[in-house]
Amino acid sequence: MALQVGFAMVAAYLLGSIPSGVLIARRFRGRDIRELGDGNTGARNVTHVLGWGAGILTAGMDFAKGALAVLLAVRIDLPEGFQMAAGVCAVLGHDFPLFAHFRGGQGMATILGALMALMPAATLLGLAIFALIYAITRKFDLSAGLGLGTLAATAYITEPSWLGAGYAAVMFLTIPVKKWLDRPRAAQAARLAEMENESHSNRWGKKTLY
Repeated sequence: MALQVGFAMVAAYLLGSIPSGVLIARRFRGRDIRELGDGNTGARNVTHVLGWGAGILTAGMDFAKGALAVLLAVRIDLPEGFQMAAGVCAVLGHDFPLFAHFRGGQGMATILGALMALMPAATLLGLAIFALIYAITRKFDLSAGLGLGTLAATAYITEPSWLGAGYAAVMFLTIPVKKWLDRPRAAQAARLAEMENESHSNRWGKKTLY
């Protein structure tokens, strides 16, 4: 059992460490996404910098990392607690990826992937509420909050204990914590973007004298 648990946790972390946003940004733009936008490697920043196509592809890959990590633990018949732990390891890999110098994203899509594998009905309902509210309001934070609240409430109703709802709540609480940890990087990315814009403006703003 110990060997299987160790294998599942390491594999989950390595899956999470695949830097989807970095790979896609290099393919689409030939640039490091950590130097663009707010410096985050997640789907939201990729969408902001590169558009919906690249953002959706990034979100899909990040989602798959969380789901596959949990499904691997299920496949080798680990107890539910270790399946949940595999989801946590995948999120840690996404947030602090080994393959991207530990500079990753904030884990939203990877968390949703893990939850989809663990509690599909609650996750689907939460995603549906998120999509509906976002389509109406175009406010991401409001939509995400209502979607996550729906997911946690549904998990509590369908689970015989607080385990599912508590796990979902703790996982999502890691997002604002990671966002707070990323503040220096976001500030640095903003300064680099400002310097690049100023350089571009100066280059095109020069007048040729005859």
